[in-house]
Amino acid sequence: MKFHGFTDEDFDVFNIAGLDARMEGIISTIRPKFEAIASEIEPTLSALTGDEMFTHVAQHARRTVNPPNDTWVAFATNKRGYKMLPHFQVGLFESHLFVWFAVIYECPIKRSFAEQLLKNVNKWKKEIPNDYVWSIDHMKPDVKKHNELSKSDLESMFTRLKDVKKAELLCGLRIERDDPLLKDGALLIKKIEEAYKTVLPLYTVAKKAPFESVK
Repeated sequence: MKFHGFTDEDFDVFNIAGLDARMEGIISTIRPKFEAIASEIEPTLSALTGDEMFTHVAQHARRTVNPPNDTWVAFATNKRGYKMLPHFQVGLFESHLFVWFAVIYECPIKRSFAEQLLKNVNKWKKEIPNDYVWSIDHMKPDVKKHNELSKSDLESMFTRLKDVKKAELLCGLRIERDDPLLKDGALLIKKIEEAYKTVLPLYTVAKKAPFESVK
Protein backbone atom coordinates (compact mmCIF):
# COMPACT_ATOMS: atom_id res chain seq x y z
CA MET A 1 0.00 0.00 0.00
CA LYS A 2 1.30 3.43 -0.93
CA PHE A 3 1.01 6.08 1.77
CA HIS A 4 -1.25 8.97 0.69
CA GLY A 5 -1.37 10.93 3.94
CA PHE A 6 -3.81 11.31 6.83
CA THR A 7 -7.38 12.65 6.77
CA ASP A 8 -9.89 13.85 9.36
CA GLU A 9 -11.29 10.31 9.40
CA ASP A 10 -8.03 9.07 10.90
CA PHE A 11 -8.04 11.61 13.72
CA ASP A 12 -11.77 11.17 14.34
CA VAL A 13 -11.15 7.53 15.29
CA PHE A 14 -10.31 8.84 18.78
CA ASN A 15 -13.89 10.08 19.14
CA ILE A 16 -15.28 6.55 18.83
CA ALA A 17 -16.71 5.40 22.16
CA GLY A 18 -15.73 2.08 23.72
CA LEU A 19 -12.51 0.05 23.64
CA ASP A 20 -13.58 -2.55 21.08
CA ALA A 21 -15.12 -0.06 18.66
CA ARG A 22 -12.18 2.33 18.84
CA MET A 23 -9.67 -0.48 18.41
CA GLU A 24 -11.61 -1.65 15.35
CA GLY A 25 -11.29 1.88 13.95
CA ILE A 26 -7.57 2.03 14.69
CA ILE A 27 -6.97 -1.37 13.10
CA SER A 28 -9.01 -0.72 9.96
CA THR A 29 -8.32 2.97 9.38
CA ILE A 30 -4.97 3.96 10.89
CA ARG A 31 -2.89 0.79 11.08
CA PRO A 32 -2.66 0.24 7.29
CA LYS A 33 -1.26 3.78 6.98
CA PHE A 34 1.33 3.06 9.67
CA GLU A 35 2.38 -0.05 7.77
CA ALA A 36 2.69 1.99 4.58
CA ILE A 37 4.80 4.61 6.39
CA ALA A 38 6.97 1.87 7.91
CA SER A 39 7.72 0.34 4.52
CA GLU A 40 9.44 3.59 3.58
CA ILE A 41 10.79 4.77 6.93
CA GLU A 42 12.28 1.53 8.26
CA PRO A 43 14.97 1.21 5.54
CA THR A 44 15.68 4.95 5.71
CA LEU A 45 16.21 4.78 9.47
CA SER A 46 18.41 1.69 9.15
CA ALA A 47 20.63 3.54 6.67
CA LEU A 48 20.60 6.73 8.73
CA THR A 49 21.54 5.10 12.04
CA GLY A 50 23.75 2.31 10.72
CA ASP A 51 21.63 -0.11 12.77
CA GLU A 52 19.06 -2.59 11.49
CA MET A 53 15.67 -1.23 12.50
CA PHE A 54 12.45 -3.17 13.04
CA THR A 55 8.86 -1.93 12.91
CA HIS A 56 6.52 -2.19 15.91
CA VAL A 57 2.89 -1.11 15.43
CA ALA A 58 1.23 -0.37 18.77
CA GLN A 59 -1.10 -3.22 19.77
CA HIS A 60 -2.61 -1.70 22.95
CA ALA A 61 -2.84 -5.28 24.21
CA ARG A 62 -2.82 -4.40 27.91
CA ARG A 63 -6.00 -2.36 27.65
CA THR A 64 -9.15 -3.98 29.00
CA VAL A 65 -11.53 -1.04 29.56
CA ASN A 66 -10.30 2.41 28.49
CA PRO A 67 -9.84 3.02 24.76
CA PRO A 68 -6.46 4.47 23.70
CA ASN A 69 -6.19 8.23 23.23
CA ASP A 70 -3.32 7.83 20.78
CA THR A 71 -1.65 5.20 18.64
CA TRP A 72 1.71 4.91 16.93
CA VAL A 73 4.29 2.92 15.03
CA ALA A 74 7.76 2.62 16.55
CA PHE A 75 11.16 1.70 15.13
CA ALA A 76 13.91 0.08 17.19
CA THR A 77 16.88 -2.27 16.86
CA ASN A 78 15.15 -5.25 18.50
CA LYS A 79 12.70 -7.41 16.58
CA ARG A 80 10.80 -8.36 19.73
CA GLY A 81 10.26 -4.98 21.41
CA TYR A 82 11.11 -1.31 21.51
CA LYS A 83 10.11 0.20 24.88
CA MET A 84 13.35 -0.86 26.55
CA LEU A 85 15.43 0.79 23.81
CA PRO A 86 16.01 4.29 22.45
CA HIS A 87 13.55 4.36 19.55
CA PHE A 88 11.66 6.44 17.01
CA GLN A 89 7.89 6.92 16.74
CA VAL A 90 5.24 8.29 14.40
CA GLY A 91 1.75 8.51 15.81
CA LEU A 92 -1.54 10.31 16.28
CA PHE A 93 -3.54 11.93 19.02
CA GLU A 94 -6.94 13.34 18.08
CA SER A 95 -5.36 16.80 17.82
CA HIS A 96 -2.06 16.16 16.03
CA LEU A 97 0.56 13.88 14.57
CA PHE A 98 3.81 13.36 16.48
CA VAL A 99 7.27 12.38 15.25
CA TRP A 100 9.56 11.40 18.13
CA PHE A 101 12.92 10.17 19.17
CA ALA A 102 12.05 8.57 22.49
CA VAL A 103 13.63 7.25 25.66
CA ILE A 104 10.74 6.14 27.87
CA TYR A 105 10.42 4.85 31.42
CA GLU A 106 11.24 1.21 30.63
CA CYS A 107 14.61 2.05 29.04
CA PRO A 108 17.58 1.06 31.22
CA ILE A 109 19.96 3.65 29.77
CA LYS A 110 17.97 6.63 31.04
CA ARG A 111 20.38 7.65 33.76
CA SER A 112 23.57 7.33 31.73
CA PHE A 113 21.92 8.98 28.71
CA ALA A 114 20.81 11.92 30.85
CA GLU A 115 24.30 12.26 32.32
CA GLN A 116 25.70 12.61 28.79
CA LEU A 117 23.09 15.23 27.87
CA LEU A 118 23.90 17.22 31.00
CA LYS A 119 27.56 17.48 30.01
CA ASN A 120 26.72 19.96 27.26
CA VAL A 121 23.27 21.50 27.65
CA ASN A 122 24.30 24.44 25.44
CA LYS A 123 24.90 22.05 22.52
CA TRP A 124 21.30 20.78 22.66
CA LYS A 125 19.91 24.26 23.12
CA LYS A 126 21.66 25.32 19.91
CA GLU A 127 21.30 22.16 17.80
CA ILE A 128 17.60 21.42 18.24
CA PRO A 129 15.57 23.66 15.89
CA ASN A 130 13.20 26.22 17.38
CA ASP A 131 10.10 24.61 15.88
CA TYR A 132 10.84 21.25 17.54
CA VAL A 133 9.18 20.15 20.77
CA TRP A 134 9.94 18.02 23.83
CA SER A 135 7.77 15.73 25.94
CA ILE A 136 8.33 14.20 29.36
CA ASP A 137 5.40 11.76 29.14
CA HIS A 138 4.60 9.82 25.98
CA MET A 139 1.05 9.15 27.22
CA LYS A 140 0.08 12.83 27.20
CA PRO A 141 -0.38 15.18 24.22
CA ASP A 142 1.27 18.13 26.00
CA VAL A 143 4.61 19.32 24.64
CA LYS A 144 7.26 21.88 25.50
CA LYS A 145 8.31 24.12 22.60
CA HIS A 146 12.07 24.24 22.21
CA ASN A 147 12.09 27.96 21.42
CA GLU A 148 10.37 28.64 24.75
CA LEU A 149 12.85 26.64 26.83
CA SER A 150 15.86 28.19 28.51
CA LYS A 151 19.14 26.37 29.12
CA SER A 152 17.95 25.93 32.70
CA ASP A 153 14.68 24.35 31.52
CA LEU A 154 16.58 21.82 29.43
CA GLU A 155 18.89 21.07 32.31
CA SER A 156 15.88 20.44 34.55
CA MET A 157 14.37 17.99 32.03
CA PHE A 158 17.65 16.11 31.68
CA THR A 159 18.13 16.00 35.45
CA ARG A 160 14.60 14.68 35.91
CA LEU A 161 15.35 11.91 33.40
CA LYS A 162 18.41 10.99 35.45
CA ASP A 163 16.79 11.04 38.88
CA VAL A 164 13.10 10.14 38.52
CA LYS A 165 12.14 6.48 38.08
CA LYS A 166 9.22 7.06 35.70
CA ALA A 167 10.78 9.98 33.83
CA GLU A 168 10.85 10.03 30.03
CA LEU A 169 12.31 12.24 27.32
CA LEU A 170 11.04 12.63 23.78
CA CYS A 171 12.10 15.13 21.12
CA GLY A 172 10.70 15.80 17.67
CA LEU A 173 7.80 17.38 15.83
CA ARG A 174 4.14 18.06 16.53
CA ILE A 175 2.06 18.66 13.39
CA GLU A 176 -1.52 19.84 13.93
CA ARG A 177 -4.29 17.79 12.30
CA ASP A 178 -5.38 20.68 10.07
CA ASP A 179 -1.89 21.17 8.59
CA PRO A 180 -2.15 20.53 4.80
CA LEU A 181 1.18 18.67 4.96
CA LEU A 182 -0.57 15.68 6.54
CA LYS A 183 -2.69 15.12 3.45
CA ASP A 184 0.35 14.80 1.17
CA GLY A 185 1.90 11.37 1.73
CA ALA A 186 5.17 11.99 -0.12
CA LEU A 187 5.83 15.33 1.56
CA LEU A 188 4.97 13.95 5.00
CA ILE A 189 7.37 11.02 4.56
CA LYS A 190 10.06 13.52 3.61
CA LYS A 191 9.26 15.61 6.70
CA ILE A 192 9.49 12.55 8.96
CA GLU A 193 12.83 11.58 7.46
CA GLU A 194 14.13 15.12 7.96
CA ALA A 195 12.98 15.02 11.59
CA TYR A 196 14.83 11.79 12.23
CA LYS A 197 18.00 13.24 10.70
CA THR A 198 17.61 16.23 13.03
CA VAL A 199 17.24 14.16 16.22
CA LEU A 200 19.85 11.60 15.14
CA PRO A 201 22.52 13.15 17.42
CA LEU A 202 20.30 12.30 20.42
CA TYR A 203 20.02 8.71 19.23
CA THR A 204 23.78 8.53 18.72
CA VAL A 205 24.38 9.57 22.32
CA ALA A 206 21.69 7.21 23.60
CA LYS A 207 22.95 4.12 21.83
CA LYS A 208 26.41 4.62 23.35
CA ALA A 209 25.01 4.99 26.86
CA PRO A 210 25.61 1.88 29.01
CA PHE A 211 22.67 -0.19 30.13
CA GLU A 212 21.93 -0.28 33.83
CA SER A 213 19.10 -1.16 36.15
CA VAL A 214 16.19 1.29 35.96
CA LYS A 215 16.27 3.16 39.26
